[in-house]
Amino acid sequence: MKAFSILRRLLYFCAMISVPLSFNFLSQTLLLLPEKAVFWEEEKTLIIADIHLGKVGHFRKAGIGIPKEMEQQDLALISDLIHEYKPLKIIFLGDLFHSDMNNDWGWLVMWRSLFKKIDMILVLGNHDILNDDFYRDLDFELHDRLEIGPFLFSHAPLKPNELVNADSYVVCGHIHPGVTLKGGARQILTLPCFHFGARQAILPAFGKFTGKVCVKNVKGDQVFGIAKNQVIRF
Repeated sequence: MKAFSILRRLLYFCAMISVPLSFNFLSQTLLLLPEKAVFWEEEKTLIIADIHLGKVGHFRKAGIGIPKEMEQQDLALISDLIHEYKPLKIIFLGDLFHSDMNNDWGWLVMWRSLFKKIDMILVLGNHDILNDDFYRDLDFELHDRLEIGPFLFSHAPLKPNELVNADSYVVCGHIHPGVTLKGGARQILTLPCFHFGARQAILPAFGKFTGKVCVKNVKGDQVFGIAKNQVIRF
């Protein structure tokens, strides 16, 4: 009961929500959020990739000292976005829970109980190794891939031969994309980013306990870096 009380205080903490960047794409309005998520206005849908809940617990079980509050902070931030944008559904693009069962699962169970009226969809990722029944018990809808409107939602990017046969534009995660900035004095800074290519977009990893991989850009790609509370178009 004490843990539930702590979680509720974290989830309903009135945090400042940053100003999104409105991106009109394929006749759809996508709000690119500095919180590393997307709000699809026409569908009233929040899209989130690669939270990796349970990763903290996974490392703590191995004796590595990671602050356990990191899991709660990620869930609290999603709650803030729910209160701000009032989505009808949330699409998680895989790697919702990082590993096998650990104590962090309880935080997800309690968090889900606060938002029972929101449809939650999980496009399964490579780290979502728990039995599907665990997610179904929390009323998650499960898919390997999901097509809505002009978009095909996938956890991992499609390979070139798959993209050729895809009828819809792919939106995925998995890569944890970043864009690297170089300064005149050899400073190097890698920012998380939204990467929109010709046939597919890669969303940044939402979870705090994740890394970044610099994604190769080709002519015509649209890249949006995330710096503090703003999204910057490159």
